[in-house]
Amino acid sequence: MSVATFDARVIGAFGRQVRVRTADGTEYPARPLGRALGIVCGDEVRCRRDERHDEIHVLEVLPRRTVLHRTNARGRAEAVLANLTRLLVVIAPVPEPDLFVADRYLAAATSAGIEPVLLVNKADLGCDAALGAALEAYRQADYPCIEVSAVTGAGQSALLAACRGHTGALVGQSGVGKSSLAARLAPAERIEVGALARAAEGRHTTTASRLFMLPGGGELIDAPGVRDFAPAIEHLERRTLGFTELARLAGECRFLDCQHLREPDCAVRAAVEQGRMHPRRYESYRRLRRLQQTLGAAAHERARRRDG
Repeated sequence: MSVATFDARVIGAFGRQVRVRTADGTEYPARPLGRALGIVCGDEVRCRRDERHDEIHVLEVLPRRTVLHRTNARGRAEAVLANLTRLLVVIAPVPEPDLFVADRYLAAATSAGIEPVLLVNKADLGCDAALGAALEAYRQADYPCIEVSAVTGAGQSALLAACRGHTGALVGQSGVGKSSLAARLAPAERIEVGALARAAEGRHTTTASRLFMLPGGGELIDAPGVRDFAPAIEHLERRTLGFTELARLAGECRFLDCQHLREPDCAVRAAVEQGRMHPRRYESYRRLRRLQQTLGAAAHERARRRDG
């Protein structure tokens, strides 16, 4: 006799354990059936109940509409979150923002067809000149920027409006206040919030990705904080690596395969020299292009050893 299956949404991913929610709002702890299933928060999955052990098994991951990928410790692409429509990249005056990490999230989102939004939390602390200049560069690159404060509630209406009708995710460095923002946006949910460490780096508060329903519509995933983020190179847009400025300028380059590094008559390098592209953003692109070359060479070597 066949066992009935049902579809559900993954609303929490805790290593090999997940939590799923069915269409009627019922939630269950669940376990992937087999180690080959790479399940992430936001996935839509097919499940069945194991009556003998009284547990829910996840049988398969249904086709994903969008996927945010990263490069794992082995240099391979790994899914992080699925079925997003917006990626909310959070930075703050404290801890000191690593804008290169923010750039990589923005590039990964753009390449994946996920709309990126830059959130500046702790707006009540104010922005110094360097951060203010960085925000202006992002705005010139056509990234939406929202200044918010999880403490005062400033910008909350704009943030809720940006999430309405979307599945979004809060990502960024540890300690920038992602869980505090999630707790303010979804007060009915039990969201653990930790204090910032006194040191320059923030400590991890969130240790697993969790999806919450927002009042007024929309969904929000609170993802773990990071110290670094390496997007999966093979999933980045080939010519521009997901940098919006390059998407506007690359068509003016002399060569169609221009990598915007040393090639002659490069419109991107000319724009940097003329002040039409921020030099830090260009340096961020250069670093990501070098990472692409390094990881590509490593992958080639692995394939050579495997086939040799």
